[in-house]
Amino acid sequence: MSLVLDPAAQDLLFREARTANTFTDEPVTDEQVQAIYDLVKYGPTAFNQTPLRITLVRSAEARERLVQHMAEGNQAKTAAAPLVAILSADNEFHEELPALFPAFPQAKDVFFSERAARESAAGMNAALQAAYFIVGVRAAGLAAGPMTGFDFEGVRKEFLDDDHTPLMVVNIGKPGADAWYPRSPRLEYDQVITTV
Repeated sequence: MSLVLDPAAQDLLFREARTANTFTDEPVTDEQVQAIYDLVKYGPTAFNQTPLRITLVRSAEARERLVQHMAEGNQAKTAAAPLVAILSADNEFHEELPALFPAFPQAKDVFFSERAARESAAGMNAALQAAYFIVGVRAAGLAAGPMTGFDFEGVRKEFLDDDHTPLMVVNIGKPGADAWYPRSPRLEYDQVITTV
């Protein structure tokens, strides 16, 4: 069975896409970021809670502050990428639920009155949205370099607040020279799929 999506689009989003490690100096515009968000905002989350928050790091001063919190192997590429996004989970997402989930506005208080429940839900659902974001970057013809090699608490203190939990840092731009490492192996269908 073939997929409905054009094979070239399948390649762009999945088969040929990999984490980029170098980028050209071509800028990533606000219009491109807006187009990416306008596409990926439709990805599903539980109760439509949409807890992902995106902090764009554009200025040289902010980039310097971020690079000092990156793992050594991630510093040079973060310093050189045209755009860097800090993806975080908003642990106070429930405040938006009456507007985002009008079918059951009481969900805010029924399910998410406790901070621990919010943090768990925000982490899982923002991670889903982060994956949508990476695919959206690819759909825009750009390359993404998502990383979790950084000082999470340092980034939180430097760029966020106590209500936001950093998830990953994503370098974004057109791929540069030698941008790709060789593709790592993947598990086969029968290693992952079980029918009961």
